[in-house]
Amino acid sequence: QVQLVESGGGLAQVGDSLRLSCAASGRTFDTMGWFRQAPGKEREFVAGISSSGTRYYSELMKGRFTISRDNAENTVYLQMHSLKPEDTAVYYCAARDGAVSYASIDWGSWGRGTQVTVSS
Repeated sequence: QVQLVESGGGLAQVGDSLRLSCAASGRTFDTMGWFRQAPGKEREFVAGISSSGTRYYSELMKGRFTISRDNAENTVYLQMHSLKPEDTAVYYCAARDGAVSYASIDWGSWGRGTQVTVSS
């Protein structure tokens, strides 16, 4: 059974850093990534990383967020810096076979999400 389990969310202050983790079990994937969904908004792509380590970022988060993965541990990370109130959202780990896609509909495996709240 495939499972993606996120951890590391929580309450942060403006300018803080947080690191999210997502451990996958059951199988490995070509591509892993992160999406987020704020209240009343659609789920949006944050970052993705291929098994070879090629990284893709939303232009909104590029420069502040860094995605990485540990293939041996089947885990993907999202390091977030300089957090802003607009980063408040539920962050979802996702995984798929094939190349990165910016569309959530293309990703077949999802975690349950972890809440990140950035307070001013």
